[in-house]
Amino acid sequence: MAVNVKGLSDNARKTAIAELNARLADALALSAAIKQAHWNVKGRNFIAVHELFDTVKARLDEHVDMMAERVQVLDGVAVGTVEKVAKASTLKEYPTDLTKAEDHIKAVCERMRDYGEKVRAAIDATDEAGDADTADLFTAASRTADKDLWFLESHLE
Repeated sequence: MAVNVKGLSDNARKTAIAELNARLADALALSAAIKQAHWNVKGRNFIAVHELFDTVKARLDEHVDMMAERVQVLDGVAVGTVEKVAKASTLKEYPTDLTKAEDHIKAVCERMRDYGEKVRAAIDATDEAGDADTADLFTAASRTADKDLWFLESHLE
């Protein structure tokens, strides 16, 4: 039996769960891509870029946890296994042959821009469905992604 969480309509709840799981898959794929970059980066400013990747990943992972927990609050099932994420993520697969810092930064930035765009679409979808709390969660994730994208792109100047 579906739970009427916090006065949400069934449509709002289902829309939010679908959007949360879709963005959860993208966020987990992005998190793994950033870790791939962190492990394999080489070049000038190595330590700064290496540590920045870890910092960006940590901030992203906070939103991953919030998305998964919100699915639970809405009486859904958070889907985050590596097998399901590999199938569900809409982000471009991260290349595993990069080593140069600039190449990793460009690849991560490309995926962060795509992720940010999809999170902003989720803000609108959940707000229009009537779930302002989930829209707010996505707004926070969007702000963090935008700020981290700025930090990363600043290394390309």
